[in-house]
Amino acid sequence: MKITLINRKNKIIALLLSALLLGACSSGNPDSHKTSTSQHGMEAEPEIEKGPHNGRLLHSGDFTLELAIFETGVPPEFRVWAKYQGKSIKPQDIDLNIKLIRLGNKIDNITFKPQGDALRGSMVIYEPHSFVVEIKAVHSGQTHSWKYDNFEGRTRIEPKVAKAMDITTSVAKSGVIKEIINVYGKIHSNTEHVRNISARFEGAIKSVSPSIGDIIKKGQVLARIESNESLNQYNIKAPISGVLAQRNANPGEQTNGRTLFTIINNSTVWADLAIFPSNLSRIQVGMPVKVTTTIGQHVFIGKINRINIITESNQSVIARVLLDNKTGKLLPGSFVEADIKVATHSVNLAVKRSGLQTFRDFTVVYAKIGDEYEVRMLELGKHDNDWIEVLGGLEPGTQYVSTNSYIIKADIEKSGAAHDH
Repeated sequence: MKITLINRKNKIIALLLSALLLGACSSGNPDSHKTSTSQHGMEAEPEIEKGPHNGRLLHSGDFTLELAIFETGVPPEFRVWAKYQGKSIKPQDIDLNIKLIRLGNKIDNITFKPQGDALRGSMVIYEPHSFVVEIKAVHSGQTHSWKYDNFEGRTRIEPKVAKAMDITTSVAKSGVIKEIINVYGKIHSNTEHVRNISARFEGAIKSVSPSIGDIIKKGQVLARIESNESLNQYNIKAPISGVLAQRNANPGEQTNGRTLFTIINNSTVWADLAIFPSNLSRIQVGMPVKVTTTIGQHVFIGKINRINIITESNQSVIARVLLDNKTGKLLPGSFVEADIKVATHSVNLAVKRSGLQTFRDFTVVYAKIGDEYEVRMLELGKHDNDWIEVLGGLEPGTQYVSTNSYIIKADIEKSGAAHDH
């Protein structure tokens, strides 16, 4: 039965992936459909003809433009050279305008001025370099026009497929970044809840009730003693509830002033965290702490109760956190990891770290506009375990993929979309 369920699950995943491929290749307009299908290898696009400046060559009769994105020593911008019947044209003899139509119908309108032997664009071409390009050039009274797709880092996925693949989105907005210091430590019994029990009057041990590991209730009889002086018998009772951790008493023995029983109540425990000199000045009593067990990954929340004034042999200083342990999952002697929140920072724009992916040399998220997804290259700032500050590359209010963004990345990489200059 288990094998059958696994096979059914694999078949479902395969079907969803097939649907993803078909969905990414579909589109609501002919131009977009042509671009998507060629990206997936269903229809090969013609190779781009390059000019002497490594730019794209565009022909209109005897008139030729070479269009390149220039970024040597400057942010990316357009540089254009022109020829008529194979001879170079002075840049001042051309009236040129280029429109870049980005996803969401945002238009960059670029004008040009002569610079040296070329025409230089009036604005930076910001990432991603993904747009429909519309070109209009006027030379000697003749108008020449071109239009082509220059897409990268973009794909289309049908809503039903996105839902089936559990692709979810969030909205980029302001947030709070928690500044965290990560440390390690060890769980110890709370010594305020440990009782070492001995006989009030020396004598012979007549009987002993519990064994090591037994759960003890406050007031429970632990042993019966016969006093050496009065020969009267009396009971030793448990002063607290807990677990019997030590028993040094057996019938027939003398008490001899020793500790007979040790009871430990681990309903609260201490997490002793090692703080090293580089972080010590930033740690204060009262700071909130999230403690995670190394086994089982159980999470407990507390705050720093005290900071020791003695340095350990490894030069760390112990910061102690009192933790509720009614569940019993914090075992004395076990190791833990802890996040200490030392500060909070309000930021104008933040995204979930779960949505981050890599694209070329950038860290990106995938913006969602309609049924299409496209990379947004991010300039990043402060971060914590869940959020990261965005300093540039993303507009507030943008809907971006925050869960299962790796599916978008895989589909774009499968398409083989290139970064063409």
